[in-house]
Amino acid sequence: MPEQIDAIALRRPDDWHVHLRDGGVLAAVLPHTARQFARAIVMPNLVPPVTTVAAGRAYRERILAALPPDAAFVPLMTCYLTDATDPEEVARGHQEGVFTAVKLYPAHATTNSAHGVTSIDRVMPVLERMAGLGMPLLVHGEVTDPEVDVFDREAVFIDRVLDPLRRRLPELRIVLEHITTEEAVNYVASSGPDLAATITAHHLLINRNAIFAGGIRPHLYCLPVAKREKHRRALRRAATSGSEKFFLGTDSAPHAVAAKETACGCAGIFTALCAIEIYAEIFKEEVALDRLEAFASLNGPKFYKLPPNEGHITLRREAWVVPERIGYGDNTIVPFRAGETLRWRLQG
Repeated sequence: MPEQIDAIALRRPDDWHVHLRDGGVLAAVLPHTARQFARAIVMPNLVPPVTTVAAGRAYRERILAALPPDAAFVPLMTCYLTDATDPEEVARGHQEGVFTAVKLYPAHATTNSAHGVTSIDRVMPVLERMAGLGMPLLVHGEVTDPEVDVFDREAVFIDRVLDPLRRRLPELRIVLEHITTEEAVNYVASSGPDLAATITAHHLLINRNAIFAGGIRPHLYCLPVAKREKHRRALRRAATSGSEKFFLGTDSAPHAVAAKETACGCAGIFTALCAIEIYAEIFKEEVALDRLEAFASLNGPKFYKLPPNEGHITLRREAWVVPERIGYGDNTIVPFRAGETLRWRLQG
C-alpha cells in the first residue's frame, strides 16, 4: 500500500493570477490570499481600470493598507492594456517598480473588459516596447467573435491571435493565463521558454457538466468557462507533469452573492479561501505531491525572474468543512466548494 502522508512542507507559494477587487470586497478577500501566498499578480480590471502608473501605485497602497497587521505579502501590480496605452507610460511603470506585467483582455471577453484591446495591431508599439524591456504580457486567451462557440474561443484565440503574435514578436515573454483546453496545454508545452501558462484549481476539478448538475450552478460559472472532461484531464497532466512551463494562478474572482445569483450572473469563482489545500488534494490524487512545490513555488518565480520565497508553509492531513459564505451584507461571497469537506488544511 502507498505510504500514508500526514504533512506536506512547501516553500511558500505565490499566486500568479488573482482578483482582489477594491473597497469592502478587497478587505474581505485579501486576508485569505495573504495567508497562503507570499506574492500575487494582481489583476487590474477595476472600475475604472488600472491604466497608469499613478493608478497602479495608488491601488498597491490600498492593498497594503488592507492587509492584516502581521501579514507578509507583496502585491505585484499589472497595467490594463487598452488601444490607447502609451508605451512610455508602461516602460516608466516597469522601471519604477510599479508594474510587474501588462494584462491583455480582448475587449468584452470577461468581467470589466470593456476597455480591452480591439486589435493587436493597435497595441503593437506597447508590445514592442515590452519585448525590449523583458516585461511579461499576461493574456486572457479568448476571441470574442460571436460566431465562435464559447467552448472553442480559447483554441481559436491560439490560432488566430497568439501564434501570429509570437511569430511577429518572438522575443515577447507571454503568460497564457487560466488555460482550459488540451489545445492550450499542447501549444504551451511545445513552445520555447518565453511562453508559459497558469492553471487554476477550479479548472483542475470541474468540467462543464458541473455548471448544470441538478440545475444551473451560478457559482461554478467562470470565464474561460470549464470545458469537456478530456480538457480537464489534460490540465491535470500538465499541472502535475513537473514542466516549468506551468504554474499556479488561481484566478480567484470574488463576486457578491447578488451578482452571481441573478438573471445575468457575473463570471468568476472565488477559490482564495482554500486554494493551496485544493491544489494539494489534486496533486495527491494524481500521485504527484513531490511536484507540488515546483508548480506552486518555483516555476512562477523562475519565469518572472524573481527569487523563490525563503519561508515555508505546512499542510496537514485534516478534514475540515469549507464555510458556506464569507463576508457580510452586500459583500457576502460564496467560496468554491462551500459546505464540502477538504482533506488538507494549511497550518497557522
